[in-house]
Amino acid sequence: MDMNALESTDVRRSYGTRQVLDGFSLSLKSGEFVALMGPSGSGKSTFLHVAAGLLSADAGTIRIGGADITRMSDAAVTKFRRRHVGVVFQAFNLLAEKTVRENILLPLTLDGVRVRRDDFPWMDTLCVRLNLTALLDKRPEQLSGGEQQRVALARALIAEPEIVLADEPTGNLDAQAAREVCAILTEVNTLSKSAILLVTHDPQVAACAKTVCFLKEGRLVASYPTEGSAARVSELYLETYR
Repeated sequence: MDMNALESTDVRRSYGTRQVLDGFSLSLKSGEFVALMGPSGSGKSTFLHVAAGLLSADAGTIRIGGADITRMSDAAVTKFRRRHVGVVFQAFNLLAEKTVRENILLPLTLDGVRVRRDDFPWMDTLCVRLNLTALLDKRPEQLSGGEQQRVALARALIAEPEIVLADEPTGNLDAQAAREVCAILTEVNTLSKSAILLVTHDPQVAACAKTVCFLKEGRLVASYPTEGSAARVSELYLETYR
């Protein structure tokens, strides 16, 4: 039986006396593309960080490809994340002293994988699809914001992870670059088997996902197909939180 790419069950997380996640449960199958929305403070980014193993859950379980990361040590989670979870943030988090090629390959390099420069078809495919081939020897400071985010996406996908977790990936981009990233996420979803969980406040961005889920007070309260329509996502948002 195939395992879900992500399965979270009754996840709880608080900051002091404030309960941010209060029994949050969500499952994504391989290849699913889901947007997660909710008001400020509803727990969207907190859940993404917990799912990535960057924050610990107070209770509940999170399984990535069947592996329960809530039972792993910090060191084990870090090692697991390199191979099984791709993470993309609003801040691009590229290493300034490394080239685009080195930044993309970083998860594999940190995991001790030696990649032959002339024999890595998946790297070639990613760079062609993300339009990065001509930029591989440049450094991040030589790139536009949209280009840097494309590098961050390639880095998140290089290990062919079970899931890509994207936290407001268009938040630092202008409208044109944001549209490009949305188009790339849609293409990436057809290109790879990785599930994608996208946190956003923007209905235009959420509409590039197949499904939109809404949080309220730390729980999943509704889930709908987006039909690729920002107008529909906006209507659903207003209906959920009115």
